Amino acid sequence: MSVAPAPDHASGRGRFTPTRLVRAAGAAVSGSRTRLRRQRRRLARDLALAASVIFALALVLVWVRLQVVRTGYQLSAARRLEHRLQQEQRELMLELATFTSPRRLGKLARERLGMRPPARGQVVGPP
Repeated sequence: MSVAPAPDHASGRGRFTPTRLVRAAGAAVSGSRTRLRRQRRRLARDLALAASVIFALALVLVWVRLQVVRTGYQLSAARRLEHRLQQEQRELMLELATFTSPRRLGKLARERLGMRPPARGQVVGPP
């Protein structure tokens, strides 16, 4: 077994000299400062990431709301068009019924075309 030599305090080569203690304390402080800087950077990065996510979510919510409003306007315009087309269809059906009524067609045949009811021998019936 070998025994380690005792530290030489006078030469400064020992393990626990005042200079080494100060350097070690400085290194510990320097290490804690580095750790603190890393933690601050990490916190800043995390806050920036959280702010970015919140901003993105806000943008998505605004976009969705705008789409809802736009779709509402389109739906309103489609309902107005449907109502107008239904009204036009009712008017056209009434006009069709008027133009194809037997009374009107008989009157037009007599006045414009000079037609008369058929005489007795003009009607050809089934055999």
